[in-house]
Amino acid sequence: MSTRKRSDVWTHFVATEAKCNICKNSFSTKAGSTSNWRRHLKSSHPTVLLAQVRTETEDDSPAAAGAVSTTSTSSAGPSTALAGMLTTSTTSSTPAPTTIQGPVRPRRSQQQTSMSSFVTRPMDPLRQSKLDEALVRMIACDFQPFSIVEDKGFKEYSHLLDPSYSLPSRKTLSKTVMPRLYDKLRGDIMDKIKSASAVCLTTDCWTSLTTESYMTVTCHFIEDFQMTSYLLDCFVLTERHTAAHLANNASNIVSALKDHLHWDHIPCFAHMLNLIVGAALKEVQAILQKVKTTVEYFHRSTVASDKLKATQTQMGQEMLRLKQDVATRWNSTYYMLKRFSEIKDPIISTLALTNASLPTLSPEEWKISREILDIIKPFEEVTTEVSAEKFVTASEVILMTRGLHRIVTRYQRNPSSSVPVKRLVDSLMLDMTKRFGKVEHIEKLADATCLDPRFKKQAFVNQQAAEETVKRVTAAAAAINPAQSEEENTSDPGATASAGAMFWEDFDERVASLRPSASTSKTSDAMMEMRAYLAEPLLSRTSDPLSWWSSCSPVYNTLSEVMKARLCIVATSVPSERIFSKTGQIISERRNRLSPSNVREFVF
Repeated sequence: MSTRKRSDVWTHFVATEAKCNICKNSFSTKAGSTSNWRRHLKSSHPTVLLAQVRTETEDDSPAAAGAVSTTSTSSAGPSTALAGMLTTSTTSSTPAPTTIQGPVRPRRSQQQTSMSSFVTRPMDPLRQSKLDEALVRMIACDFQPFSIVEDKGFKEYSHLLDPSYSLPSRKTLSKTVMPRLYDKLRGDIMDKIKSASAVCLTTDCWTSLTTESYMTVTCHFIEDFQMTSYLLDCFVLTERHTAAHLANNASNIVSALKDHLHWDHIPCFAHMLNLIVGAALKEVQAILQKVKTTVEYFHRSTVASDKLKATQTQMGQEMLRLKQDVATRWNSTYYMLKRFSEIKDPIISTLALTNASLPTLSPEEWKISREILDIIKPFEEVTTEVSAEKFVTASEVILMTRGLHRIVTRYQRNPSSSVPVKRLVDSLMLDMTKRFGKVEHIEKLADATCLDPRFKKQAFVNQQAAEETVKRVTAAAAAINPAQSEEENTSDPGATASAGAMFWEDFDERVASLRPSASTSKTSDAMMEMRAYLAEPLLSRTSDPLSWWSSCSPVYNTLSEVMKARLCIVATSVPSERIFSKTGQIISERRNRLSPSNVREFVF
């Protein structure tokens, strides 16, 4: 006889008391079944049954299917053989268990669905915070609006990536997450700046698409013998400092730096080059205006632009687009004229086919445009090199100005046959002499040049300026040298009791007159260090001076400290201008309602 199998519910209840082993509640047994107990487990302790089902599923493996016992539902008669020997044992009225021997198909295990499939676990707060900050970084770096978190496509994409991540609202991003990230990054940068021995600041002003004026301040210093740059701030100016007063602002800033803060001010070298070349290009304005009109025509006319492309293809030339100049940047005029000359033949052919009524260049004017390019090309090369942020630039200004002066002098000695070109060259020479005539006497630039192991004193033409620079740098090094305690002020524990007796005064006075003072010792040490530095062979012009100082700083300890305060100087305010290029992308048509505080944090 088969024994009656007990229900699995009994494992969670006390049979004599019908009490739940988990919650200790008692239940009625009048119904004579365990149905109400099972309902209790499902409603109050669902994980118990889930764990039990999971265990049963794991036990139901294919290995257990070698011999299967079944119960026949037939009330009489022999059982049927299935794929092997079938042995049955029956009684007249009770179904008998049936044993099947031989190979049978294993029963497919059924995977029980867990509760976690229906309930999404909340994300850990720390991970939620990290993802929120990553979202703000993406919005800032990719110039996206805060409203991206409300876009349907972005919400669906985010949910597919991680259903447990809850997108923050645009208000939470702008009022909570971004200010928190801004304060964190700003604190990290300020800690680095505090450890710098000297810094160089650049500043510039800009008017946005929403007609608000902003000023940026960037900071540059040498960290671990590498040029490091950070934005300190980008803030909106008050009404009295807007576009109408920006011209006065420049002089006010210089006055504030010199008279109130007592800081050294160095004009932007790239800006001075822009003024010099911009004034000289007015001498050939007639030719430039013709070029500009033609370029505007091709930009405005789709038919002419397509025809120009087709003509370049027919002539076997690379398909190039004409470039438009920008009034505030002279080098954009250079790029416009250069591109115009590169596709000269396709332009002439296209204009002849389109019958455009434009003031075209004559053969003589095409020749003049080529001469203009040759003359101003060195200025463009200097502007590009001096605008770098990751390399030393202040030490190159003296040599760059001398190189440009030599090139312009050569054009003066071999004048062009064209009167406009002659006037162009004369204008360049006049302005360069006026602005750069005493460049070797600008102290900070001269110091930086002397402390650049590629140049040293060989960069100077004026030997008096070179000697003054060496003395000035030596004095700065002596001031940095740590103070040495004088021996007469130190006490020796092993000294005799008569060390301070009056009869030693005569000897002490004579020895003191022979011993150099602390200041004299520091000066002599600095002079020896400077002489040894100048005796070193010049570094290759294409080498990195900061790498040289990194390896030689233990030898020239005090000079390396002076170097950090000179070579950190950037020759231009281009870093601030680059900030405005990014700010122009931040304040776009999609983000024209950003508050000044949001703009400030976005740019940072």
